Order: sequence, then structure tokens, then C-alpha cells
Amino acid sequence: MKNIIITGSSNGFGLKAAKDFADKGYQVFATMRNPYGKNSDAKAELENHSTLIKVVDMDVTNDESVKKAMSNILVEAGNIDILINNAGIMYLGITEAFSVEQAKFQMETNYFGAIRVIQAVLPSMRKSGSGLVINTSSLVGRMSPPFFGTYTATKHALEGYSQALRYEVSPFGVDIVLVEPGPFGTGLLASGQAPAHSEVLATYGELAGVPSAMGENFAQMLQSEDAPDPQWVVDAYLKLAETPFGSRPTRTVVGITWGVDEINELTQPIQDRVLKEMQLENILGGVSV
Repeated sequence: MKNIIITGSSNGFGLKAAKDFADKGYQVFATMRNPYGKNSDAKAELENHSTLIKVVDMDVTNDESVKKAMSNILVEAGNIDILINNAGIMYLGITEAFSVEQAKFQMETNYFGAIRVIQAVLPSMRKSGSGLVINTSSLVGRMSPPFFGTYTATKHALEGYSQALRYEVSPFGVDIVLVEPGPFGTGLLASGQAPAHSEVLATYGELAGVPSAMGENFAQMLQSEDAPDPQWVVDAYLKLAETPFGSRPTRTVVGITWGVDEINELTQPIQDRVLKEMQLENILGGVSV
């Protein structure tokens, strides 16, 4: 039986993925914040779904929380085959009006949170000679639309980290891959905050109201019959999990693409050429694109 850790399992892609991987026979460690309080309903839903799901209390923004949770999981599981870094928050608004503290908090969850969990599992994966880390990025990890600036920055950071790490751990039989969802109706928009600097908003005139109007339009579109199905992202996770090492693409775009599939197709060969330019092909060249 394979062991999988899924962060951010209280809702959205994480909740669906935990159920589907358990249905496939995986032992699932579904992590979330506050499973005995705010997220107690999600905990009950997952554990009632399958005996193969164990909910674990973990806050990816807290060093000690991650160390404790991951240590306990590794003691129980012995080895982790797959990690899905799915936890994330998103703020939508006038980029200048978000405070440094707000930008930092998104980084703590979306970027540093992923690093904390990755560093907890990589030593055992490298030792065993196999493993898969799926980092949930976004279309805006590859391009930058207006009004998502602080969120976009976190996903660009995750993309850069993941690409470098992919090269470095591939000689150990470990895969690092990225899934880049477009907009989906997962409640991610609802997790946001209004910009802290209201005095900045006041100087933007009519433009200040555009992000909230855009958010409302997004929400309506994502609840319509024609909306992309969040199941598509979970299916992408499952497909990557079942694909052999050496055959997994670096990036998988899911749903509305906004041209990111074209960006990846154009830039990935250029990106991978860096191995030749740095004379690292013989050392790190066994990486699929």
C-alpha cells in the first residue's frame, strides 16, 4: 500500500483528492489546520468516507506544527510515496494596497509552507530511491494578470523553487512536478482579505472597485453549469501518481489555460537547456520534460 500526504485537505482540491486516493487504495494522511474546531466537519467527512484516511492537524505556516505532524506521520507510515502540496490562500485586489504583512502571510502558506513539508519528506524519499512531490501552482505562476499581484508572486516563487529542485533530486529517483489549475469553484477566492491600505484604494478612483466586481463575476461563472470541474485537478493528481518516474511532465495545466499551455511548450525546452549551458547534463540530465 502506498502512503500519500495531502496538505490543505479541509476543502477544494485537497478534500476531493483525499477521498479519491483512498478509493484507489492509498493510505492517505490528510492534513489541515484546526481539525477539532473550525474544520471538524471536514475531518468527520473524510474519516467517515474511508478507513484509509487519517486526518492530521498541521499548520503549514508554523515550523513546529509541521515538524511534529510530519515526524508522527513518518513514524507511523515508515515511508511517504507521494506528497501533494495543495494548501493555499489567494488575495484579490489592488496590488499596491496590500500590506507587506499580507504579502508575507500568503508567502508563508503558498511558498514557505510547501518548502517546510517538502524538506520533511525528501530525506526519506531520497533514501528509498523513489517518491513524487506534486506542487499545486496556478496559471498565475507562469503569467501575471492584474489584481492578483501578491498571490502571483507566491506561485512564481513556488515554480522557480520546484523547477530547480526537480533537477537536483531526479538522480535519486524522486520527481518534483507542478499542477497549474486555472480558475475553479473551490472557495479559494473566499479565503482572501481586503487590501489593508484603504488610503491607497481611495486614490485609485473607479479602478478600486474593479477587483471586487471581477471577483463576483468569477464566482458566478465558476458556479455555472459550464464551469470547469474541480475533479479535473484531482484527476491530474491521480494520473501523475500513476505515471512512472521519468515519464511525468514538469508542468500540467488544468482547466481554462489563458495561454499557459503555450508558454510551457515554448519555454520548457529553453529552461531545460540550462543543463547543457551549465555542463550539468551528465549529472542531472535524466529529467523528463
